[in-house]
Amino acid sequence: MKQFPLLAAAACTIAVSLWSAPAQAQFAKPADAIKYRQAALTLMASHFGRMQPVIKGQAPYDAEQIKANVKLLNTLAELPWAGFGPGTEGGEARPEIWSDAAGFQQKRDALKENLAKLQVAADSGDLDKVRAAFGGVGSSCKSCHDSYREKK
Repeated sequence: MKQFPLLAAAACTIAVSLWSAPAQAQFAKPADAIKYRQAALTLMASHFGRMQPVIKGQAPYDAEQIKANVKLLNTLAELPWAGFGPGTEGGEARPEIWSDAAGFQQKRDALKENLAKLQVAADSGDLDKVRAAFGGVGSSCKSCHDSYREKK
């Protein structure tokens, strides 16, 4: 019985180490990581874009729908970064993602901060606040794309 806490601690340590394995270990090949991050970013763009007609006044404001989209965006925004591990260069990603890792991280952090502001605005139910915060998220996306995405 005295060994149970030790075994539980060992199991937790192993589980955590597997969970936090490097990105390259999560994908069989670099192309899989590229597909994964592109799919995650496409989903983010889709859910962000769904709100644009409301923000522009082209569709009625449904506070609950906006709140649901923002909540989903916050979840989706956690996904693509695992696909940017070492050795996953390519796709539409510029080499600067890997040569300027600190700058890339700052852009990711700015997106996360702006999404948190959008969540607060959505939770308030105030469309003017949502519009202002929506612009911040859009600026974060544009800033990262301008710096780290290949121009088409």
